Amino acid sequence: MAWIILLIAGVLEVVWAIGLKYTHGFSRLVPSVITIAAMVISMLLLAHAMKTLPAGTAYAVWTGIGAVGAAILGIVLLGEPANLPRILSLCLIVIGILGLKFSS
Repeated sequence: MAWIILLIAGVLEVVWAIGLKYTHGFSRLVPSVITIAAMVISMLLLAHAMKTLPAGTAYAVWTGIGAVGAAILGIVLLGEPANLPRILSLCLIVIGILGLKFSS
């Protein structure tokens, strides 16, 4: 169950990371509220997952999900470059996340 909670926390990290772009420096109300809510819920879920999972593993997986998700959405939604080195680097992060999951 802790891994599912951690996955949801990671997805919410993606929401707030991308949401920051849409807040325009927290000057837009709706994106700002969504972003702040995602931040708070993501942190609470991370803290809950850390009750069971090792802190280093949980934090690394959480940030990895956030980094990969934000980069993919940056490519899809924001027109960021999708070159081969970038894609390969994201694949390495995913491999690291999987390695941490299966070695725990």
